Amino acid sequence: MADKIKLNKPWLVAVWPGMGHVAISAGYYLMAKLGMHLMAEFQAEELFDVEYVEVKRGLIRTGRLPRSRFFAWIDPKGHHDLVVFIGEAQPPRGKLAFCRRLIEFAKDLGVERVFTFASMATQMHPSHNSRVFGAATDEATLDELKQLELTPLDDGQISGLNGVLLGVAAEAGLPGACLLGEMPHIFAQLPFPKAALAVLEVFSTIAAIPIDLDELAEQAADVERKLGQLLSQVEHAIESHQEAGEEEPPFPTEPDDEGEGETLSLSPDDQRLLDRLFDEAARDRAKAYELKRELDRLGVYNEYEDRFLDLFKKPE
Repeated sequence: MADKIKLNKPWLVAVWPGMGHVAISAGYYLMAKLGMHLMAEFQAEELFDVEYVEVKRGLIRTGRLPRSRFFAWIDPKGHHDLVVFIGEAQPPRGKLAFCRRLIEFAKDLGVERVFTFASMATQMHPSHNSRVFGAATDEATLDELKQLELTPLDDGQISGLNGVLLGVAAEAGLPGACLLGEMPHIFAQLPFPKAALAVLEVFSTIAAIPIDLDELAEQAADVERKLGQLLSQVEHAIESHQEAGEEEPPFPTEPDDEGEGETLSLSPDDQRLLDRLFDEAARDRAKAYELKRELDRLGVYNEYEDRFLDLFKKPE
């Protein structure tokens, strides 16, 4: 399929789910706000396995394998196009082989630079600005990151495909970088859009691509307020337990959606809301990120995934 797609000096951004939903949120936001088109599906079924089955109204359905897709944006100014790779999951095995195939496909597309997004958990307070840490495959890109006053990762590791892909890119002679948004380690299991916002601000500058970040900024402010309230409640509870000489209470987290459980039915109001957002996103794909947020909030993204991604199919 790659030889049928003509792109102008494209850059590749690759994201997967991870801590704080930082990378995947940034990827979906980029895809929605730039009005990207679904370009291709990356086939690597042999590296995945089915981890669960789905239950609908008491009937068991075979679980499906995670999917990986490419979305493309054509730069109207002709500087460089953009390809966003969104993977639903990282393969439990064969990560190096997966990345080598992905980079091979990228080279066939003519990709000139490779970026991955990730998160960096620190002791930061949720009200503080998220820093962006960076690591590059080459000195020129590292100098570029330093000029933007990013905090370089001098030593350490980048786990998962966020790092492995860039290692393979370096072997292939493709310059690239990993941009890691800072988030509080105590909220590592919760979405932290402020980190995704910080990453996209930096990437927008590097790529010279204007991106409307207002919606993500509003979401970040809302989450910051809620986490601040939660943190205050926890600190108060800890102080009360310490004064009473009791053991500190466990820190609260959101329920784990990946474990056992049931799929909740949508209320009529929620269904009407989704139908309205689908209609709006069909007319203006910049609205798709709000739709994605609601699908995630209601826990029904998997059920509506095909309909959501149909919004990004290239018109015939």
